[in-house]
Amino acid sequence: MSAPLVAGVELGGTKCVCILGTGPDDVRAIERISTTTPAATLAAIEAVLDGWRGFAALGISSFGPVGIDRAAPDWGHITATTKPGWSGTDIAPRLAARYGVPVGFDTDVVGAALAEARWGAAQGLADLAYVTIGTGVGVGLIAGGKPLSGLTHAELGHIRPRRLAGDAFPGICSFHGDCVEGLASGPAIAARAGEPGDSLAADDKTWLPVADAIAQLCHMLVMSGLPRRIVFGGGVAVGTPHLLPRVRVALVESLGAYGNHDLIGDPEAFIVPAALGDRAGPLGAILLGQAAV
Repeated sequence: MSAPLVAGVELGGTKCVCILGTGPDDVRAIERISTTTPAATLAAIEAVLDGWRGFAALGISSFGPVGIDRAAPDWGHITATTKPGWSGTDIAPRLAARYGVPVGFDTDVVGAALAEARWGAAQGLADLAYVTIGTGVGVGLIAGGKPLSGLTHAELGHIRPRRLAGDAFPGICSFHGDCVEGLASGPAIAARAGEPGDSLAADDKTWLPVADAIAQLCHMLVMSGLPRRIVFGGGVAVGTPHLLPRVRVALVESLGAYGNHDLIGDPEAFIVPAALGDRAGPLGAILLGQAAV
């Protein structure tokens, strides 16, 4: 049985990608749209989807936080986001009513995690974490081949790590200050260093606390007992070649002698860069749509 044709939408904080296809080897169309106001952005998405016919389902992977409980009134909505004007925006119910097809909806990092598990750096693994380090820090969790959710989706970019001795940088998260996002996102690195991360030398002192915060996020993921691999995406993680090696070293130091390190194995195979690049989110939206059929 062939995979159903799906329209996918990756709704990002700065741009959206609309895609039509069944997977990486069968992309029929792709369109990119700037993310502006909710009204203008959704109208532009609908204009693209209106021109596509024959799709059996719609998948949406969105920046968050979002409502993912189908029994709750906020399902398919963006909830308390820091992006001005977007809190409470109806995404999935609006598009479901317009197109009358099954709709899959989850976070952009969950979509990317699904795609990396099917076609990318975690191919063949049913249990993984996808971590994006870019404008923000987000984590998508997959267990048994399916997105892991309960009360809500994971918001692990907002855990608050132990600070290195003498590190007084307050962090930039508007909610928590010194959570991982407030300490290790692209804007946080720039605020700490006074210049963007891509202009910093590999041995700049800024990278020590950044890698430490990310490693503590990885430490927490290891202790959850879930991921067989942690895949990193996002501009900071994949655009800074020396960062993940630092994170691997800091993770091993953080774990110490506790637990069975054989389960993790080679840190270079446990913490890896994403393989699909900026295709992961749109391809993940296709998988969310296929799962909804």
